[in-house]
Amino acid sequence: MIWVFLGLAILTELAATLSLRASDGLKRKPWLIIIVPGYVSAFGFLSLALSEGLSLGIGYGIWVACGVALTAVFARIVFGEPLTLPIALGILLIAVGVLIVQTGTDATV
Repeated sequence: MIWVFLGLAILTELAATLSLRASDGLKRKPWLIIIVPGYVSAFGFLSLALSEGLSLGIGYGIWVACGVALTAVFARIVFGEPLTLPIALGILLIAVGVLIVQTGTDATV
C-alpha cells in the first residue's frame, strides 16, 4: 500500500498544481474546488505512505521529484509552456539525486 499511497499523493499534487496554473493566479475561483482538496489529499496520502513505513527522505524525495517532472511535462502539454534542454537536464539531476539518497539509505554504516 505504500506505493499506492505515494502514487496518489503525486497524482493529487499534480492535479492541484496544474489547477493552480489554470486558475490564473486564483482569479478563476472555480479551480479552487480542485486546488484545495488536491493539496490537502496529497499531504494526506503522503502521510499515509509514511505511516505504512516509507522513510521520509525517500518518500518526500520521490514525491517532489515526480511532482516536478510531471508538472513540467504536463505544463508543456496543457499550457504550452517551454520544456527546454536545461529544464530536462534539471529534472534528470533531481532524479539522480533521489537515486543517490535511496542508495545511501540502503548502505550499512
